[in-house]
Amino acid sequence: MMTRLHRGTLWRSGIAVAAATAVIAGVVAAAPEAPKAPLSPKLSLIAASASVTLYSSKEQPGVYLDLGTYLTAEKAAFELQVKRASYKEQVVTQQIVRDGKTTRTKALPKGLVKDFKGLPGFTRITVTDATGKTVLTRTEDFCPNNASGRVRPDAPATSKYPESCPVNPFTLGSVWGVEKGWASNTFSGYDSEPVVLKPGTYTAKVSVDKRYRDVFGIEDKPRAVKVTVKEVSTEGGRGVAASKQAPKAGAHAGHAAPGAHAGHAAPSGHAGHAAKRAPAADLAAPTSGAGPSYNVGHGPYPPAPPALPWALKRAQLKAAQAAGDGAGRTDGSRKAPALKAAPKRPTGKPAVPDVPKPDLRSLPAYGITISDGPDEVAGKDYLAFSANVWNAGPAQLVVDGFRSPGKELMDAYQYFYDAKGKQVGYTPTGTMEWDPRPGHEHWHFTDFASYRLLKADKKEAVRSGKEAFCLANTDAVDYTVKNANWRPYNTDLSTACGVENSISVREVLDVGSGDTYTQDLPGQSFDITGVPNGTYYIQVLANPEKRLKETNLNNNSALRKIVLGGKPGARTVTVPPHDLVDAN
Repeated sequence: MMTRLHRGTLWRSGIAVAAATAVIAGVVAAAPEAPKAPLSPKLSLIAASASVTLYSSKEQPGVYLDLGTYLTAEKAAFELQVKRASYKEQVVTQQIVRDGKTTRTKALPKGLVKDFKGLPGFTRITVTDATGKTVLTRTEDFCPNNASGRVRPDAPATSKYPESCPVNPFTLGSVWGVEKGWASNTFSGYDSEPVVLKPGTYTAKVSVDKRYRDVFGIEDKPRAVKVTVKEVSTEGGRGVAASKQAPKAGAHAGHAAPGAHAGHAAPSGHAGHAAKRAPAADLAAPTSGAGPSYNVGHGPYPPAPPALPWALKRAQLKAAQAAGDGAGRTDGSRKAPALKAAPKRPTGKPAVPDVPKPDLRSLPAYGITISDGPDEVAGKDYLAFSANVWNAGPAQLVVDGFRSPGKELMDAYQYFYDAKGKQVGYTPTGTMEWDPRPGHEHWHFTDFASYRLLKADKKEAVRSGKEAFCLANTDAVDYTVKNANWRPYNTDLSTACGVENSISVREVLDVGSGDTYTQDLPGQSFDITGVPNGTYYIQVLANPEKRLKETNLNNNSALRKIVLGGKPGARTVTVPPHDLVDAN
């Protein structure tokens, strides 16, 4: 330190005059301390093991390069916020560094991040065979929200960051992060393509691309991992190679059956509610820890191996709830006080107090296709689509349904809370009905949204009969909005919507999240058998009867332009880009 250096110099020089010493000491005491270096995360690439074994199927050769490499964050959490102001603008990415009450931001170079799926080309992998010959070179994208874990015992018990990177093509904002003292798997999960390697022994060298080393200050220290590839047969017995038989690109999962956790998949295509619990993958190998286990929508596909054992994940959720308010969690006025419906109907006079309320908005339709309907009706043409209604906040949408004994419908109520999380009001808001159709089989809140096919002049041509919905936080639409809950609880139908004999249910749409209904579900289509060819708009309209109380009722509609063509029985649909979003 400067003070010690000055004193040492004076002592060594033999100055002993008391007055001079006092003067100098006074000057030294008044000298300001060196400024504290700004806090920033220290990022490192590590390998969990020196060797891994990968299994290839004889029937479907190929392995995924899940090599057990992780990005660690020390000194501070590694946090990125990715956002676009509208669909006419490119995404903008900032690094956020939180130091106590101080928050610093650093803009990443333009074009480095192009969408919301993660950091493109983050790692570079070179595989050599036993002779030292290079047999493969490739790059892998990296979602910092991949499954992660602590690397030291004094790290936070739970991570505040989301558990996956969003795949909805109309995502508006996302938060990615690696908690301080944690490490996140660099394998890109089911977004990665398998590679064909013959059985044998290899060496894989994994390094962080120079672009990211320069931006984030990561040391150039590649990690070497010994790779053993074994071939197994998947016919007539259980093997391990098929653990990665997840939906391929274009098969994003939709509403999942109770208890089923959907795996990571690419956007578009969007499959829907499962009529029954999806069967476990027949050849499931131990999980890599890279793929998220939920919050990617609802779908009938076999679930990916969970990122963490469910018992551990459940314990983490309980710990996070007990921890109270904090960064990445909504404050008391925005958090439902319980995950279950109130024990009894609200009493007293209904009131809509002056407290924060939800703001429901619609995303443009996507996953648009022509079909012959869920029952494959001959001579019929249907226009099927996926739709999402989300909550921009600043408060949760909390709706309870109560059933009178013997009644077919539940009476629904919207609840309101003060800054301490105390219920301060409620209002009747319609009904809930049991939907017995395969793919649903749960309680639907009526009049949550409406779908309409509009003519080129924006006048209605066809209206979908679907106006009832089970609310679940299937998609992270914008986690940069105020009070967004980065780790919502009810992300699938196992935590909401009830069963046929339920007496009450609570359905919650959290701030920042949306609920996707996908195009293979009953009601997610228009009968266009008699609709002429031409230009139309699919309208997704939230809160059509304005029964729900919101902060803004003027932003509930979203339109997606389409062009119908073809002949009866062979209709076609062309879907132009929606501004910069060129995804059907």
